[in-house]
Amino acid sequence: MIAIIDYDVGNVSAIANMLHRVGALSAVTSDPAIISEANGIILPGNGAFDPCMRNLRASGLLPLLERRVLHDRIPLLGICVGAQMLGHASEEGSEPGLGWLNVRVKRFPDTPGLPVPHMGWREVCQRNGEHALTQGMAAESRFYFVHSYFLVPVDRSDILMTSCYGIEFAAAVAHANLCGVQFHPEKSHRFGKCLLRNFAK
Repeated sequence: MIAIIDYDVGNVSAIANMLHRVGALSAVTSDPAIISEANGIILPGNGAFDPCMRNLRASGLLPLLERRVLHDRIPLLGICVGAQMLGHASEEGSEPGLGWLNVRVKRFPDTPGLPVPHMGWREVCQRNGEHALTQGMAAESRFYFVHSYFLVPVDRSDILMTSCYGIEFAAAVAHANLCGVQFHPEKSHRFGKCLLRNFAK
């Protein structure tokens, strides 16, 4: 069972619906008992970095999440701001991130003709070989993005996918049992279904 962490940041039902469509059992939850028994965790994120971090800390779930992710080493997938929160900090705010991944978060540079936030469908390229999260993914995979900030891993071997919007940026990162995607798989139709099916496996 996959626990989709509910800490009052946006609509998470779309993630649960997409997991249901690929045959995966999930629960949108803030219940420590359910999180303790889950064999995978999804950390969603919607809105700005600082409010998301404050909400997660206020939820009281952080010690349990740290135990499950860092000690039990169950798979975790961060989505959009949820992926950014896995790093050390974001240029968007002043709150410290979780520091579970060695990444920082930067804002897209101002580029004529390329409005920020970056919104819409964008093709991604796989990097650093095949990963369990990208297994069987088509070469021309496209995902739906809505973001003004992007992940910058210190170690480029942690980059799983890249995309381009004026500059090349990390669309997905992975290290050990931790993965983060800058796009929204729950809004990305068959490509998102493939990725979430892989995560569920």
